[in-house]
Amino acid sequence: MRTGQSGICITEAGQQRGSYAELGESGKTVTHANRAERHLHNGGQAAERTAGRKQVWNEKSWRICLTIRNSKAIIRGKQIGDAMLRRYVEQILNLYNYIDGVLVVDAKGIIEYFVTYRPDVNNLKEKDLIGRHVLEIYPNLTEESSSLLRVLKTGKPISNEYQALSTYNGQSINAINTTMPIKDGDRIIGAVDVSRYMDSAYERQDITLELKDKSEEKALYTVDDIITSSQQMELIKERICMIADTDSSVLIVGATGTGKELVAQSIHTSSCRRKKRFVSQNCAAIPANLLESILFGTVKGSYTGAENRPGIFEIANGGTIFLDEINSMEISVQAKILKAIEEKKITRIGGVAPIPIDVKIVSAINENPIDCMEAGKLREDLFYRLSVVQLTLPLLKERRNDLFFLVNHFIGEYNEKMHRSIIGIDETVEEIFRSYDWPGNVRELKNVIEGAFNVTSSGFIQKKDLPEYLLNAMERSQCGAINGHCIDLDHPAFSLNKTMEEFEKDLIRRALSGSRNLSAAARKMKISKQTLSYKMSKYNLE
Repeated sequence: MRTGQSGICITEAGQQRGSYAELGESGKTVTHANRAERHLHNGGQAAERTAGRKQVWNEKSWRICLTIRNSKAIIRGKQIGDAMLRRYVEQILNLYNYIDGVLVVDAKGIIEYFVTYRPDVNNLKEKDLIGRHVLEIYPNLTEESSSLLRVLKTGKPISNEYQALSTYNGQSINAINTTMPIKDGDRIIGAVDVSRYMDSAYERQDITLELKDKSEEKALYTVDDIITSSQQMELIKERICMIADTDSSVLIVGATGTGKELVAQSIHTSSCRRKKRFVSQNCAAIPANLLESILFGTVKGSYTGAENRPGIFEIANGGTIFLDEINSMEISVQAKILKAIEEKKITRIGGVAPIPIDVKIVSAINENPIDCMEAGKLREDLFYRLSVVQLTLPLLKERRNDLFFLVNHFIGEYNEKMHRSIIGIDETVEEIFRSYDWPGNVRELKNVIEGAFNVTSSGFIQKKDLPEYLLNAMERSQCGAINGHCIDLDHPAFSLNKTMEEFEKDLIRRALSGSRNLSAAARKMKISKQTLSYKMSKYNLE
């Protein structure tokens, strides 16, 4: 028999599965919850009486066993094998003397199971979470920042990653997460995430906010990771090295996928702050009260469920904060950030004592900042404070010389990661890449290469290995597409008048659907209300 770190008999736990879960006729798991809960409750009480507080966590070992087994049974319709169960539980118990929460998702990121052992920190209920996407529950996360979604994408486990979470019901949670894939052979069918909650009211000796120390440094990008042969990007690399050691704020302007976080991390790792924390926060679509608590922290009792918790300004003290998509941040929060930067101190929500801070602020915006100010989405005073140094990143289509330089780099990267030996791309793919505008920029190119690695069967990436949307986009551009439809001038039924009418009809539909009334739609199309009414009548759109 083998034991995990906390002393639970892993083999015994695996052999007990028939007592807790079995398969129904439909192939779905039927969990004997009452029986299991009774066992766990009684076992926990006995452990507490005989072995003291630490043994209480042994109860959770049983719950982990049941969680992984039941969730996988739900996902693929049969019970998990003993070998994988033992391996997962051993990994979890070797990482922690305790856990505070377990969350399991399927391959699409839909929550299958959730349990928390710290309702004072995380008050979410399983019944409210099951069947919902993880980004719906934690709206401050993205596909890039969520450890669960990254594991689903890569199939590689993530250990001891700090995450500042904001729930849909307004709660802020600081956690250290370890996430592992659930596999059926080589196929990723889900992921399991175990968490330790970080709060000053419940500290233990083995809790620390040290984010993997040296390994964390290696995880961050450096200026050498900026792959380029263009003069414009080389100039940006030079400026990164020049500004890194100053305390001046930096604003990075660039479209989605141009590498804003890469540049932000490079500024940090090139600076004297590189041994301190780099904390990234996406500000998009987060309610003001949530974002404020994430940034500045909370004092217990300041609102229902609030605990004494540091915000990222405190967590990153001495290091760097990266605020992405600041143009999506509510104006009220922008004012408080401006005050924090100018005064170099913050006050927690519900608190009165100012807390000194020493952080370098790097922010990013994916729109023209002048347009954002004119539209009232960005305070002018905050813009001028954040843009002491401004770096504007070019679109990939503006740095065509880098295209195949990057292609070769990503091929080398995925050869190493996936243990492949792809040589390059064939001539047809080269021509497609050269003609395509890459609206998703470098990120899109990287994803296309990764996708091709998953399906190619030869030494060269071929046209058949490319995503369908890219091929369709190229086809539309080559045939003169209008409104997403390919126009074949040689087709016997082609008519210019008919084609233009269909195009006009569709534009009117779109204007009407996006306007509150007829007058607003007319203004949007820059025609009179009478003209719009006539055309609606003509196309039977009334």
